[in-house]
Amino acid sequence: MNLSALYPLFKLDYLNGFVVLAIAVFSVLIILYSLRFMRGKSRLSQYYFWIVLTALASIGAVLANNLILLLVFWGFLGLTLYILINMGGKGSENAAKKAFIIIGGSDCLMLLGIAIIYYLTGTYQMDKMHLAVSSSPLSILAFLCLAIACFAKAGVMPFHSWIPDCAESAPLPVVAFLPASLDKLLGIYLFARIYLNIFSMNQAMNIILMLIGAFTILAGVMMALVQHNLKRLLGYHAISQVGYMVLGIATGTPVGIAGGIFHMLNNTLYKTCLFLVGGNVESKTKTSELNQLGGLGKIMPLTYLSCLIASLAISGVPPFNGFVSKWMVYQGLISQLGVVSYGLRVTTIFCLVAAMIGSGLTLASFMKLIHATFLGQRVSGSASERVKEVNWTMWLPCIILAGICILFGVFAFSIPLRLFILTSLNPQYSLVATDFLGFWSPGLATALIIAGLILGLIVFQLSKLKLSFRQDSPFIGAETKVVQESRVSGTEFYNTIKEISILAKVYKLAEAKFFDIYEQGRRAVFSVTGFLRYLHNGILPTYMVWCLLGMIVMFFILSR
Repeated sequence: MNLSALYPLFKLDYLNGFVVLAIAVFSVLIILYSLRFMRGKSRLSQYYFWIVLTALASIGAVLANNLILLLVFWGFLGLTLYILINMGGKGSENAAKKAFIIIGGSDCLMLLGIAIIYYLTGTYQMDKMHLAVSSSPLSILAFLCLAIACFAKAGVMPFHSWIPDCAESAPLPVVAFLPASLDKLLGIYLFARIYLNIFSMNQAMNIILMLIGAFTILAGVMMALVQHNLKRLLGYHAISQVGYMVLGIATGTPVGIAGGIFHMLNNTLYKTCLFLVGGNVESKTKTSELNQLGGLGKIMPLTYLSCLIASLAISGVPPFNGFVSKWMVYQGLISQLGVVSYGLRVTTIFCLVAAMIGSGLTLASFMKLIHATFLGQRVSGSASERVKEVNWTMWLPCIILAGICILFGVFAFSIPLRLFILTSLNPQYSLVATDFLGFWSPGLATALIIAGLILGLIVFQLSKLKLSFRQDSPFIGAETKVVQESRVSGTEFYNTIKEISILAKVYKLAEAKFFDIYEQGRRAVFSVTGFLRYLHNGILPTYMVWCLLGMIVMFFILSR
């Protein structure tokens, strides 16, 4: 299909070209995965219809060059999101309603932003408009309206709360397809588009966006660290990783912007893989509670291998793809330390520390997940005792995505960066070798890691040789003790974090949904309607009094 014939309604360029390719690949993998996972479920024909329609609408939104056309596709995706989430089990109806209201509310702001842009530029054509954020308060308002729509779709705090609920109650292929992949691609793609092509940023706006990204990283990973449900843990990590994308793009430096866009692609790969792994585990054990899992590594080796690779990738461990994109985001931040502005330097240091702490805590939480799910002891009498590896249609997508995580890490500069990322940047953000502040050789690092693994395997095999060891009873506290066997599920990891005084208060507020914009909005609306219900008590004299007061107020206004 020749898109040039559809210009100016649609436009294909390097930035949206690789996003369209990614949407197509993920759609095929999710449909392949669903063939087995969704077998026997109700409304199956509707499910596949809405999956395909969602993919087509996503491609339309990415290719749209007209803001009104973009709004149509964008709003339609909110409807498909609601329908697909609602196909889940218990609690899916509430999760779908929550997602629809948060995203639908942000779509209203998007409409306002488009109206302001048309007022300022006189066109809806995206490649014909250019606004400076500092030019007027209206341009600032327009950017914020569009940015909020992007953040709600991608799950940036405080518009994040629909994602963990969706992850817990929606069908796993839907979660892997929407919050984990398409919504991240769409939200961050549009954010990058308006940041790079439509608006010119100033330093103050960059600082605000950087702080939003850093806060999202820390808050998301801190919530993930204490989760005992596999799907909610992955849901909060889906939120945390968006912070790196926003942070990288908000640096305004070529290497940082490239790193943020690259992280968008990387996150979609390993996060989709992790949710599909969660689907494999749940389909066999009938649970996603970590304290009811364990010991699945030997009986589900392909699922375990996929989870291990994706976990290392999301944690930023070399030589996987997540390391390269995070490394580029760090360099984008470090390159700003030499600027004159004191406020920007302080913000950059804070954001750099937050991003690095976030990576460490991400690795810690996935150590918890892997131990509790695959390496720990199996629960006696549970469904996990009768588990075997899933059907090939379910493990193959996981293996493919895990393989791409390795490929995009080892050959980061020659494949994804050269073919997809660097070509999508504007000439003013073109990346050259001198923009990289450090040296990273993926090939050399991979060779050294493989050599270390081989050496470790040799040591492990030598330890299995028959040697004479003396065995004795445990000697604890100057006494010989008979220690009873106990099962460490992994859910106990990091529970002491909740006991730290400052964090304990924050976690209690989070459990009370204090940071949930949906719950706070619902409480505010219900408080107003509750007051009106109290006034509307059905007693005739009360109504007459209100009518009389209303007439007095009206006469007073008209008489002035």
